[in-house]
Amino acid sequence: MAIKPIAAYDLPRPGDLPAARGPWAPDPARLALLVHDMQRYFCAPFPPDAAPLAPLVRNIGRLVAVARAAGIPVFYTAQNGDQFRPDRGLQADLWGPGMSSRPDHQDILPALAPTAEDIVLVKHRYSAFQRSNLEHLMRARGRDQLMITGVYAHIGCMATAVEAFQRDIEAFAVADAQADFDRARHDMAMAWIASVCGGVISTQAALAAMEG
Repeated sequence: MAIKPIAAYDLPRPGDLPAARGPWAPDPARLALLVHDMQRYFCAPFPPDAAPLAPLVRNIGRLVAVARAAGIPVFYTAQNGDQFRPDRGLQADLWGPGMSSRPDHQDILPALAPTAEDIVLVKHRYSAFQRSNLEHLMRARGRDQLMITGVYAHIGCMATAVEAFQRDIEAFAVADAQADFDRARHDMAMAWIASVCGGVISTQAALAAMEG
């Protein structure tokens, strides 16, 4: 039930992105940035020096650097290894026991390592909002927009976007700062988010928005 190896594929280009149903635009005074599940365990199935992983890491790194410089809060999600089986719940039925409690599974990729100013949330379910205080931490900082990056686009990233919408938080999926099992599922996630719960933007557009 472990995640199978993922074949290389090209990330979406700006011209590939679906138009969003909603009218929202990212505002640096309202934004928070989420780096979703960029742990070694979840990134290991990708070819390390090819697309989508190599450009994904570069794009997220650029977004994180600009967010920090602009005073935009940066959140990370990270699962704990060796989860207690009843606590892991139905995820174990689909994905098995998951990661082990060791650095080569749990660590966030070194190129994207959080700093002391960033906030790392323990991940329990697909959505970053589940069993976390992400919404409270955002509201406390006056933030009601969430820019979502990371893996996997059609699972946790999409679940986070739809839950953000249901909490009246405007979500923006950064299409070339997410990756998935394949391009078809990646594109499906972007189309679904654009049609029902959020915006879909490129890294370049996201950087321009954060820089004001």
